[in-house]
Amino acid sequence: MTIHRHQIEAATEALRRVLKFDRPADVVLHDFFREHRALGQHDRAFVAEAVFGVLRRKRLLDHLVTTVTPLRTLLAYLARIAGVSARELTPLLKGDEADWLGGLKAVALDNLPLAVRADLPDWLVERLSSRMAEAEILALGRGLQQPAPLDLRVNTLRAERHGTLRELAASGIAGEPTPYSPVGIRVKGKPALSRHPLFLNGAIEVQDEGSQLLAYLVAPKRHDLVVDFCAGAGGKSLHLGALMHSHGRVYAFDVSEKRLARLKPRLKRSGLSNLYPQLLRNENDIKIKRLAGKIDRVLVDAPCSGMGTLRRNPDLKWRQSPRSIEELKLKQAAILRAAAGLLKPGGRIVYATCSFLADENEEIIAAFLAEHSHFARLDCSGLLKQQRIDLDTGPYLQLWPHRHQTDGFFAAALQRNA
Repeated sequence: MTIHRHQIEAATEALRRVLKFDRPADVVLHDFFREHRALGQHDRAFVAEAVFGVLRRKRLLDHLVTTVTPLRTLLAYLARIAGVSARELTPLLKGDEADWLGGLKAVALDNLPLAVRADLPDWLVERLSSRMAEAEILALGRGLQQPAPLDLRVNTLRAERHGTLRELAASGIAGEPTPYSPVGIRVKGKPALSRHPLFLNGAIEVQDEGSQLLAYLVAPKRHDLVVDFCAGAGGKSLHLGALMHSHGRVYAFDVSEKRLARLKPRLKRSGLSNLYPQLLRNENDIKIKRLAGKIDRVLVDAPCSGMGTLRRNPDLKWRQSPRSIEELKLKQAAILRAAAGLLKPGGRIVYATCSFLADENEEIIAAFLAEHSHFARLDCSGLLKQQRIDLDTGPYLQLWPHRHQTDGFFAAALQRNA
């Protein structure tokens, strides 16, 4: 790979903007590329890979680079982590940068603190240390440093998995069945799918395998009334509707009109006729009160820190904090209470986050059950077994990137007593 000066300059400027941590990194990059339309495809790929590479290893890079600037951080990443040779970089360097980079390669990495080796903030390692051994934290940190695979969900109204795998292979896209989800496909590489016939006709959707498993915990019956309480762009709503064979009703609730707008083209491709997007003002909206006590199944994929998605969103490590977690906990508890009020006696609610922090997960469920004696916890492993999914993580579903090759996911299933 030949690196050009204009690529270094572009990556440095993009990194300078991203490291402000005032907006999500992917949003900053999107705006950067829109401003720099002259950058070619390879230039953009270099910039994106370098920026996300730095974000994944920022803790180690901060340890290596004594005078931290976006350029020096980028050069340190290229030389020490990405494996770019000094011979390639030397023509692009100025002043004392060649000597500095040569010295950088000699810095020993033995006996570093656990947080630096795992490339995680101190506060996050402290919280994990209460439930995990050091070797497990290190394995998790290293797992989170890897890019996430590309997972697809087969829409069973349009196709089935084996046939979809054959069609993908015929178009040069290699994939394999996901280990746990019965309708998941893990694709090799990062092929462009947005114009693939299978995508255009609604046969496939991009969805992480961990996210797919939530619908099997909800396990809606064909004629149920179902609410996806924090539907977002509707990936899980679409899966629930397909499991119901387009019968019954799935209400896709969200407080963001922009997110629900992204559901509309997906819904049209899916062929579903049982999905009803609903915009809410907040968790106390009148639309919720009208459905109180009438719903069979509720899914709450709650707003969370996103710590389980660090393979995709490594900037979250540096944008979240103990204070932001405390604010999220209040919101999560309020949403769970409001969503639980929708259930009829005997109904089931699944609370989920893409986080592995007990603050956002087990502690939220424990507090809810302490206040609501008419709810009982169900065993997630047993629920998955009923769906012929052999995955036992205990009474809660807890997925880890380094163990399950999914995003980090947590889910609890509760039933309202009859």
